[in-house]
Amino acid sequence: MGEPSDVDERKRATLKRFAAVGAASPFARFADVDSTDAGESEVRDAITGYLTATPGAHFSKLRDDLKLGTGETQHHLRRLVDDGSVEVYRDGDYKRLYPAGRFSAFEKRALGYLRRETPRGMLVELLRTPEATGSHLADALDVSRPTVSKYAGELDDAGLLSREDGYRVERPETVLMLVVRYADSFDEGAAGLAADADSLVRFDG
Repeated sequence: MGEPSDVDERKRATLKRFAAVGAASPFARFADVDSTDAGESEVRDAITGYLTATPGAHFSKLRDDLKLGTGETQHHLRRLVDDGSVEVYRDGDYKRLYPAGRFSAFEKRALGYLRRETPRGMLVELLRTPEATGSHLADALDVSRPTVSKYAGELDDAGLLSREDGYRVERPETVLMLVVRYADSFDEGAAGLAADADSLVRFDG
């Protein structure tokens, strides 16, 4: 009998947690000066806080993680996009969401692929083991060699991977920085790489 109340309490706790991040974020630029609804403001603070911690999330993930309804999420995102607080970036079949003005086009593409399990695994493994071959990647990720080739082609087209001489991550320092900064929003592989990042950074000269 108490289930709806429990769901509401979890939703409120989730919103408050991310709203605290959003309210403190320099990217929370919406003032809502014409709104007296504190609840609506809290939801938009939560969305901004969530995207600050999880840039590149798509609509469904944001909606589900914040325990919002579809219409509710659409309403608040529309407001945030209209007032310039949130940007939408098309990534294949996905519309990915970012705090406005924070990321370059390359970083948005990189974050979009880092949000996908197999491409993320490939990039993480190549950052850790730059000499990794296609067969090595397939074994490490427990996927087929054709799957690796498929995603390698997509990453190449996106400017994130070079296939001229084996596989090589483009702008590896930038990709590594994104993995480290947002490791908690990815998976254990990314978190493990972040923990070892100081030993992977190379300084030339």
